[in-house]
Amino acid sequence: MSELPHILVVDDDTRLRDLLQRYLSENGFAVSTASSAGEARQLLAALTFDLMVLDVMMPEEDGLTFTEWLRPRNDVPILMLTARGEVQDRIAGLERGVDDYLSKPFDPQELLLRITTILRRVTSAAPTEPAAAILFGACRYERERKELWLDDQRIHLTEMEASLLHSLAEQLGSPVSRETLIQECNISGGVRTVDVQVTRLRRKIEPDPRNPRYLQTIRGRGYVLRPE
Repeated sequence: MSELPHILVVDDDTRLRDLLQRYLSENGFAVSTASSAGEARQLLAALTFDLMVLDVMMPEEDGLTFTEWLRPRNDVPILMLTARGEVQDRIAGLERGVDDYLSKPFDPQELLLRITTILRRVTSAAPTEPAAAILFGACRYERERKELWLDDQRIHLTEMEASLLHSLAEQLGSPVSRETLIQECNISGGVRTVDVQVTRLRRKIEPDPRNPRYLQTIRGRGYVLRPE
């Protein structure tokens, strides 16, 4: 996030919109406002926001419809403001990707608390920089140098083995298909060649290559690298 978290307030009520802008600005946020879903789209196309405060009851296009449109395109956290108290309306918002909701009328301090909580959760869930070294028991893979080491001895990797290990390390913990590995590692010979190279690589990083612990096969999906 930026030094001042940037919040987009979307509400057709001019008075409430202005009050929220002033209150949130006084409490350490950069604030932009929109009076409709259309204006919000224009701002989202031009700027990056850390959170959106969105009114559910707006003319022409309500907050739920706008959220449904937005979610496949933008993962900005959404705090929805609603005058509705029915459980099904809150559920409808959550199903469409709203992060939290607050019923009108609300206490400004509660709004601030909800916003702070969402931002803290999003920040803690953000992906961290990958580790410089990945450990496989007594082995370690130096990501930047693309080197495999056993204790203090460097293990020789062929160019294809090094490329394969690096591609899997870039998707650590996630299955990578054989087709993707062929493309990323410029492997000729098809999926069989990938399988052969994986077998060779296992002999260098696995204590028991026949029962791989770190470089595992995920049936129907490819291979996954799971370090210590």
